[in-house]
Amino acid sequence: LPCTWSIGLAADPGCLPDWHMLSLFGVGAVLMRGAGCTINDMWDRDFDRKVARTASRPLAAGDISTFQSLVFLGGQLSLALCVLLCLNYYSIILGAASLSLVVTYPLMKRITYWPQLVLGLTFNWGALLGWSAIKGSCEWSVCLPLYLSGVLWTLVYDTIYAHQDKKDDIMIGVKSTALQFKEDTKQWLSGFSLAMLLSLCVAGMNCNQTFPYYSAVAAVGAHLAHQIYTLDIDKPEDCWKKFASNRTVGILLFTGIVLGNL
Repeated sequence: LPCTWSIGLAADPGCLPDWHMLSLFGVGAVLMRGAGCTINDMWDRDFDRKVARTASRPLAAGDISTFQSLVFLGGQLSLALCVLLCLNYYSIILGAASLSLVVTYPLMKRITYWPQLVLGLTFNWGALLGWSAIKGSCEWSVCLPLYLSGVLWTLVYDTIYAHQDKKDDIMIGVKSTALQFKEDTKQWLSGFSLAMLLSLCVAGMNCNQTFPYYSAVAAVGAHLAHQIYTLDIDKPEDCWKKFASNRTVGILLFTGIVLGNL
């Protein structure tokens, strides 16, 4: 979804986003997100066995070997490279630079209570890459606030996600923002959401976005406010429901970008 935001914002006024590029990035996002999940499961197979929600994952359950998962990862990264090579040289270098984040972010939960921040830096790289793929380079006055908004968004939804596993995480010694914020979680999420909305406004102003865009930003704010207000951090099923509802946030913003351009 951050890729779609960036590609949408990079479209010329009065024009729809480049559907070829949206399709290419859709495939690339599935492949790289999948590669990140494979790497995560390889690093965390011993932890996953001790957490009820993740014990049935193929590596943790012993259904596949580490070597098999490595071969699968090689396939994912090879296909992702084919997608990347369809872009301009600037974007190829920029895209390759994200690989270090993809490989290392699963380790962060061992050393910091802020692994969600590193996850945000990783999963929102498309906010930079989408623009450069269309324009040939990044317009940092637009791309940086857009990227920051995505990072802040990830801090919101992945902190909610982490509250599902906090009891198991305490027992096995894994860190997260859910354990860092504890009962102050809603205040932190509110702060991240406000900063996200401000960043989106800055990105919009710097590329001359119009009324539909800001209407979508307001709708995103209302969605996040309701999400945080009704969240029960001690009910894993509610945390999952709120986490999953964040796809609506991404789609709302993309719709606003498209309508704003038109």
